[in-house]
Amino acid sequence: MNKIAERFIRYARIDTQSDEKSTTCPSTAKQFNLIKSLADELNYLGLTKIDVDGNGYLFASIPSNVSYPVPSIGFIAHIDVSPDAPSENVKPQIVSNYDGGDIVLNAEKNIVLSPADFPELLNYKGQDIVTSDGTTLLGADDKAGVAAIMQMVEYVQNNPDFKHGAIKIAFTPDEEIGRGANLFDVKRFGADFAYTIDGGGIGEIEYENFNAAHAKITVTGRAVHPGSAKDKMVNATLLISRIIGSVPISSTPRYTDGYQGFFHFFKVEGDVERASAEVLIRDHDANLFEQKKKWLTDSAEALCKEYGGNFIKIEMTDQYRNMREMIEPHMHIVDTAVEAMRQVGIEPKVQPIRGGTDGAKLSYMGLPTPNLFAGGHNFHSRFEFVPVQSMEKASETMAKILELYATKGADK
Repeated sequence: MNKIAERFIRYARIDTQSDEKSTTCPSTAKQFNLIKSLADELNYLGLTKIDVDGNGYLFASIPSNVSYPVPSIGFIAHIDVSPDAPSENVKPQIVSNYDGGDIVLNAEKNIVLSPADFPELLNYKGQDIVTSDGTTLLGADDKAGVAAIMQMVEYVQNNPDFKHGAIKIAFTPDEEIGRGANLFDVKRFGADFAYTIDGGGIGEIEYENFNAAHAKITVTGRAVHPGSAKDKMVNATLLISRIIGSVPISSTPRYTDGYQGFFHFFKVEGDVERASAEVLIRDHDANLFEQKKKWLTDSAEALCKEYGGNFIKIEMTDQYRNMREMIEPHMHIVDTAVEAMRQVGIEPKVQPIRGGTDGAKLSYMGLPTPNLFAGGHNFHSRFEFVPVQSMEKASETMAKILELYATKGADK
């Protein structure tokens, strides 16, 4: 089996699902199973500076092998997988030399990965594609990034004539629940800048992400017999429905792409006396982001006025900010990645992230960190897949970035 495929499959079989309800770090102790395995593997590859802390962060470094100044470059991936789909007993399978047809993930349950539903599959005809068996997610987000980084480390260690500056490696917990950078020690990491290897399809480069907020809406209603409820009943479920209905359908995820923001109502429950909803608010533009937050609060205030009481409570928390303003003063980081991709035969795709990334928080913590592709598709889904060749190119891109910075340093 291909080396990087074997590596990825080994990681994918280890359950590392994070838990947003947990208050610990990592949120699940099982994340340590992969962290410890990676530490052992790095030690086997000859790294001597490996540090695993009690919060599930693994830092490692490879010293520079050149005598002139070269930036210290970091590469980061998260080891947890999403709570959005089952993650126990992942059974990866490889479709070799994909022919462009349907991929039967699970014949017994009639689960099929089809280009009719996911046309991007056709971009990978002739390649080797890794999937799950359709009963769980695969974990390419972000174990494909982990595998690509480890492949790059092995290449560097096995090729002592390969010139590079100091290389900093980090594997982090709990990114999928928005906490991956919370306890990241930038100073201890020691990089001048970094890349998260956590993007999707081959060639993606991202240095813009959503401004993000989470809101919980709670309605305290008043139950009265419906036959005598006029001007008395406050139906909490109905008020929640009206708030959701006040949002234009065109501003929800199904109808947005590119730079368009959205409201994503992902949890609703309740009865007449009490109801609640949770919503994600996203926009790349800071002004439009604030307008979306105001839209929600204005809708609640209008309903409270109509019903004559403070029946609605909104708890809103900003989660992360668009990292663009922190990256733009250091655009050589992005430009070098673009050049590296072209040199390894990839067409770069500079685009915004329609989501979050540890790099957003890290950039505001003083570590400029754009995001590079790891190769996967359909994240957080039973239909997740990753082409083996995309992971290989991610690894080659990292090595080429190191080479380009070492060459630039030698030319000065």
